[in-house]
Amino acid sequence: MRDLIIVVLFFIIGIFVIKLLWAWTIPEIFPGAVEQGLIVKNIKWFSALKLSVLFSLIATIARISKK
Repeated sequence: MRDLIIVVLFFIIGIFVIKLLWAWTIPEIFPGAVEQGLIVKNIKWFSALKLSVLFSLIATIARISKK
């Protein structure tokens, strides 16, 4: 049970980190694309959740393939 709580906490923290890092890095890396509206400056919470799920799946697959 304790391991599950830790995993859930890391997942939730990951959502906040993704949202914060997106707003901080994407406008600096792609300023022209943000100005033209090709890339959003700030992502929504649901988009951060989806990215967190995607990164978790990729990390899980990478970890399984190492074993």
